[in-house]
Amino acid sequence: MKKKAKRNLPYLERDISWMYFNSRILQEAGKQDVPLLERLTFLGIYSNNLDEFFRVRVATLNRIIECTDKTAAVERTRAKQQLRQINKLNNRYSERYGEVEQDVYRALRQENICLITEAEATEAQLAYIRSFYRSQLNGSMLPVWFSAIHRITAETDENIYLAVRLTRTDGESYEYAFLELPVNLCGRFVQLPEQDGIRYFMYLDDVVRCCLPLLFPGLQYARFEAYSFKFTRDAEMEIDNDSGNGVLQKISKGIKSRSKGEPLRVIYDAQMPKDLLRRVLNKLDLDRLDTVLAGSRYQNHKDFMRFPDCGRPDLHFPAWPPILRRELSGEESIFTQIRERDRFLHVPYHSFDSFLRLLQEAAVHKDVRSIKITLYRLARNSKVIRALVAAAQNGKKVTVVIELFARFDEASNMAWSKKMQDAGIRVIYGVEGLKVHSKVVHIEFRQGPDIACISTGNFHEGNARTYTDCLLMTASRPLTREIDNVFTFIERPYASVHFKELLVSPNDMRRRFLMLINQEIRNRKAGKPAYIRVKVNHVTDPVIIAKLYEASQAGVPITLLVRGNCSLVTGIPGVSDNIRACGIIDRYLEHARIFIFAAGGEEKIYIGSADWMPRNLDNRIEVIAPVHDPVIREEMKRIVDAGLQDNRQGRIVDGSGENLPWPGSGDTPFRSQEALYEHYKALEENGEETRNDR
Repeated sequence: MKKKAKRNLPYLERDISWMYFNSRILQEAGKQDVPLLERLTFLGIYSNNLDEFFRVRVATLNRIIECTDKTAAVERTRAKQQLRQINKLNNRYSERYGEVEQDVYRALRQENICLITEAEATEAQLAYIRSFYRSQLNGSMLPVWFSAIHRITAETDENIYLAVRLTRTDGESYEYAFLELPVNLCGRFVQLPEQDGIRYFMYLDDVVRCCLPLLFPGLQYARFEAYSFKFTRDAEMEIDNDSGNGVLQKISKGIKSRSKGEPLRVIYDAQMPKDLLRRVLNKLDLDRLDTVLAGSRYQNHKDFMRFPDCGRPDLHFPAWPPILRRELSGEESIFTQIRERDRFLHVPYHSFDSFLRLLQEAAVHKDVRSIKITLYRLARNSKVIRALVAAAQNGKKVTVVIELFARFDEASNMAWSKKMQDAGIRVIYGVEGLKVHSKVVHIEFRQGPDIACISTGNFHEGNARTYTDCLLMTASRPLTREIDNVFTFIERPYASVHFKELLVSPNDMRRRFLMLINQEIRNRKAGKPAYIRVKVNHVTDPVIIAKLYEASQAGVPITLLVRGNCSLVTGIPGVSDNIRACGIIDRYLEHARIFIFAAGGEEKIYIGSADWMPRNLDNRIEVIAPVHDPVIREEMKRIVDAGLQDNRQGRIVDGSGENLPWPGSGDTPFRSQEALYEHYKALEENGEETRNDR
């Protein structure tokens, strides 16, 4: 039974802590020592994150506020308070965003990269733009008269819109229309011919502004004006629980309902005339709780993530090619290597190709009887799926547990599941009421020990280039046997399945974590070594937080690397003064979960897929596995230690939202991601890993 957290302990609401996290990304965009085009990318990430936050989290708060059930009065009050604070922070951060954006524009001009408006274009550039329109855009945009529609309903919130005011020839009366920019067709930024060594770009918005008369042929207007706006919809799917519908049908309906979600936030060009703005807002049918924000001339800054390369590698981070581990890339069987001792990968420092090779060898090896794998998100052209299909074609029994409710990837996962079924793969659609978020593989052999893989992240080639994740490959019989039992647990979640090595939710992960923390409290009181060092994405579970406060009060030193949400408040005398938390934002997204407990001098180290959040501990199937191999244990400790030394990219996460620099290693500059890359590179060049073999 889930324990209740102690009352009156400091707890920062998850959504407020998320706003503080996103502001750390904005801080990176504002740093002068970050390469210029990477600063643009961070602006895009900030904007994209904010869109998703409004589509999901703010949507949830709005639903709570609109709930009329009398028993939800307390929740409604909390939601209103949070929404007010979110809007206040959003306004403050939006101002800072505009300042950083203008600073980046100025810096781009100094590098001979110019984003110009239609008013700045020369006659030669205007001629090029009209030619571009006729060859690339003609017929791709169809204006819609505001007077012809009751409400903006069918359009997607993934794109950007122009609201157009057309002045009649009398100069005093107007007509109004809007159109969706075809960003998916030609990108957001159009490159113009280079002149005198200067690269010129124009927003697609401005390209269309130049060509507005071509969009209204034969209509003799005296003047054309266009102002951008965007809106964010409620993206929480309404899943039909009709027992007559299968899971696939429910998901399909849910995806369709998402496109019809209520608008929650509108951002518009602050220069938009009031009469035009009034029509935009009326057609979006907003209510008093929704956010309406005056912005800059351009919206949808997530497109900065795809800004043209400009042929300027000096304006990007230096290349860090993924390191191919020699011990896993030779002619010798990777199975033999794993059976000699456990192996690990730390992507993207290490190449994900070594994991693909594991699956590819399993697909063709005659001694392999079956392959079981859990999949949460998949790359567009997934090599993981190709290997599994090949295995099925080669007569292997292949079982794939695919999570259809992976947010925003539902349609992709549905399509992949159908392709796998067509190839003869047994596809399991997770568990009713429980997301399958674990990342595990089990390979069964006719002879010899089985092999398993436990990962902290998705088996996704794209993510493996930008997310830091650890993959443990093992032939340990206790671990492989229990990983196989995880698949039994997934198929029969209410069967009595006991795990000794693994921590599995919702089975007993919460209880086991609480036991580990309690052990540190007892050891501290007994004078034994006691400490907790954890690297996770999020810490929001009230019960875990209360237990960490208890450990802090007992004198247990606790250090946390928390990338995102952190509801724990550090440094409060008598409550959390033995807890420190650091958040790192850098070129790679920190994603690995590593848990280290002193255990009285016999350290226990775990890795896996779960964060310390209620959803991970109670509503998902997650797997945390112990690390036994001494070489890999040292590497896991090195990862955590490096993060705690990072005084260049680390920020203090204390619940205040100030995001002050993390002191780390002191005055000597230290950047953890760079140090780890150089470490792994040296290991491969010097062959030190081989000398550490048992």
